[in-house]
Amino acid sequence: MRTGILARTAAVSAAALLVLTACSGGDDEGGSASGGGDGGGEKQVNVYGSDGNIGNGLGERISGEGALLGMKGTLPLTELSGDFRERLLQVNPNLVDFNYAQETYDAIVLTALAAQMAGTNDANVFKAYVNGITFGGDKCADFASCLELVNAGSNPDYDGQSGPLAFTDAGEPSRASIGIQTYGDDNRIDDSQTRYVLPGDEANASTDEGPAPVAAGATSPEPLIIGTLLPETGNLAFLGPPEIAAAQLAVNDINAAGGVLGQQVQLIQRDSGDTSTDIATQSVDAMLQAGVNAIIGAASSGVSLTVIDTITGAGVLQFSPANTSDQFTTYNDNGLYFRTAPPDVLQAEALADLIIEDGNNTVGILALNDPYGTGLAENVANNLQAAGLAEGDIESIIYDPQAANFDSEVQQMVDFNPDAIVVIGFDESSRIIDGLNQNGIGPQR
Repeated sequence: MRTGILARTAAVSAAALLVLTACSGGDDEGGSASGGGDGGGEKQVNVYGSDGNIGNGLGERISGEGALLGMKGTLPLTELSGDFRERLLQVNPNLVDFNYAQETYDAIVLTALAAQMAGTNDANVFKAYVNGITFGGDKCADFASCLELVNAGSNPDYDGQSGPLAFTDAGEPSRASIGIQTYGDDNRIDDSQTRYVLPGDEANASTDEGPAPVAAGATSPEPLIIGTLLPETGNLAFLGPPEIAAAQLAVNDINAAGGVLGQQVQLIQRDSGDTSTDIATQSVDAMLQAGVNAIIGAASSGVSLTVIDTITGAGVLQFSPANTSDQFTTYNDNGLYFRTAPPDVLQAEALADLIIEDGNNTVGILALNDPYGTGLAENVANNLQAAGLAEGDIESIIYDPQAANFDSEVQQMVDFNPDAIVVIGFDESSRIIDGLNQNGIGPQR
């Protein structure tokens, strides 16, 4: 399924060769720095993104032919099967991206399996089963086959659409598939250049498989009700369509297999908005009043931090397909918060390795001021230093995503004159990259 691994040793070796590679020409993908410092001659600055701005939606919001050509980035991603893609398109024929669709699908399947194994819709009970479904036991790849194992008295080890999960005690992946994607001259992702790396270590997974499942065929007089808190508006609205489609597809598949506890699963879908609005709070209140047992979302780490206490405090399970902030690893969530997206410490490793692999000596980081942006920026900088760059070779600038413009931040990058610029942001990334291009330090060729 995965087609390439950037080992940590490779990153360190690349760092040792920086002096030799810094003055070499560009590679076939236009990814290597061409020249350095103030030593004359125009150089092509390498621009990198991360999951908040890697996707075809960015190309629709940016102007100019080849405005994103050669820009690379990382995001939690496994190779999407043709069958899964087609089934998502049957739910929503207008999808242009599939980001976090697999993670959303798996979050719902894990929630449903945990409830069935616990014999109850009470999240305070079935939360103890979630981690154990991701490791040990017998392999299964969908709800129906996992349910057969449960009914046979076995412990399922769910390897889903997002791959083997192997959760840690904190309820998050111990290892993750990270996709490395590159934009082509049409400002869309060039799928032919996509490759996959595997940061993390399954040895860090939990060893506690949880309680034994209740007797096979357990039923309940009340259905399992799952709510979604996913972005239909706001600066992450481009992530909403694939996540919402995947949620509906997962519920369709679960119900086709007989549902949970003898009942058809019910799905309530609500908008999360973003941190500039109170939409998420209103949506959570409405779903709690409707009696949901679990809420899938939010996509934004910042949004989740505004509602996690309300959700888990109500005894409802929260399962995010896209939160990556490291804050959730140790958050006091009463054991009710889980995520299928890997924490930023894993994506940061892959992103830093990519930057080093491309032979960059100096790196500027532009990151939005929220838990996702600041956390990923810090982790990337730490990994770059661990790979051999000096502290002074890295310039981190944290910006307000609601700012009227980003002229000051772009000018700081012009003045720093780095070999590489990392943009960690959401919708506003298009305006930042426009500014970088206008000043000759963007990806535009």
